[in-house]
Amino acid sequence: MEVLARTLDVTRRYGPVTALDRVALDVRAGELIGFLGPNGAGKTTLVQLLAGLRRPTSGSVELFGGDPRDPARRRRLGTTPQETGLPATLRVSEVVDLAAAHFADPVPTRELVARFGLAGLERRQTGGLSGGQRRRLAVAVAFVGRPDLVLLDEPTVGLDVEARHALWDAVRAFHAGGGTVVLTSHHLDEVEALAERVVVIDEGRVRVDGTLAEVRSQVPARRVRLRAAELPELAGVDRRSSHGDRHELWTADSDALVRGLVTARVPFRDLEVAAASLEEAFLALTSPGVTTAPSTVTKGSR
Repeated sequence: MEVLARTLDVTRRYGPVTALDRVALDVRAGELIGFLGPNGAGKTTLVQLLAGLRRPTSGSVELFGGDPRDPARRRRLGTTPQETGLPATLRVSEVVDLAAAHFADPVPTRELVARFGLAGLERRQTGGLSGGQRRRLAVAVAFVGRPDLVLLDEPTVGLDVEARHALWDAVRAFHAGGGTVVLTSHHLDEVEALAERVVVIDEGRVRVDGTLAEVRSQVPARRVRLRAAELPELAGVDRRSSHGDRHELWTADSDALVRGLVTARVPFRDLEVAAASLEEAFLALTSPGVTTAPSTVTKGSR
């Protein structure tokens, strides 16, 4: 697939602080990628580099095969930063029209506001919108120029559940039509619901880059849940917790654990065996002391 954006061994420093450390990443046409990481991990800096809003300290960044600061390249890009400043006296339709004027074939204003749940607000000044409405407008503007690639930094900040799901639907529709999306989010369920590829960033480095299943696989233990009056000590259990007759056990070999329960004649019910969730994998990968080598677990670099 065509590579739309690329970082080549990119390092970005702010004085003594290293925000990104030798990051190599390809964004290919048709992908929907979620950047995950704790606060200060480097996610926003990476998005800003791809958008041409910052320069790397070392290494290089490409957007559509050239310099991200080139206006010709950026016409194919849509972006919504974490913080946006919409002119308070402009109406919703005027904000969209202003952005649309920069493109040869923009999405019609009426179509765009309907897609992002803003129909009926076209005449409202942005200063009179709720925080969630302003956020939806800021995200909508990223799509006005029919971009090939959209970068969304925390797109659903301040949105209620219904508005989040409406925005998810708009992102999915854009992706289904062939668009490419990179988003950052603190909502793990958002990344799990949208992303086909997940990039976990921590302390400026890419820890894991792969599918949801591949990210989860970085936590080898499996979770076994069951009900039993009491449980004996069992071999191979890494950790366990109990609340009344509900028990949760973590083990590297769930089959052996279940055989042990049967052999010990433990009466149990409601058995559930599952791999680590995205949240559990994320917490494990970004915990202090993690030393996973990106070169052995990532697949996104060239």
